[in-house]
Amino acid sequence: MIVDAIRRGRGWAPLVALVWGLAVVGCAQTFDATTLGVDATMASAAATSATGEPFSISRKSIYLVAGLVHAARPSIDDVLSAQATSNARVADLRIKVRSRFSDILISILTVGMVVPRTVTFEGVVVRQ
Repeated sequence: MIVDAIRRGRGWAPLVALVWGLAVVGCAQTFDATTLGVDATMASAAATSATGEPFSISRKSIYLVAGLVHAARPSIDDVLSAQATSNARVADLRIKVRSRFSDILISILTVGMVVPRTVTFEGVVVRQ
């Protein structure tokens, strides 16, 4: 369908929309644990699981211009430092980045100029 429209010399709009849509998917975020002020592990030993107080915190990450510019990014330092004090550590840390329905709706309504993502930090605070 798109290829036929291009061959006939009509309808560059579908091709532009396809390229624009693929560019929006390219948003990426890196989480760096080397500067954390708290002790954090991604997984416990296979035979044991961490016991403590579980937490789940969601933050928004916002990209502009189809993901080319990062407008707002959640800080893993802020989230984990609020959870663990000097006598506690974070175990079984999971970071999920996903697009909820509201995120997709905003992306569609702004034609990819604003692309939000929901970042969820989950883990267990283990007191020592």
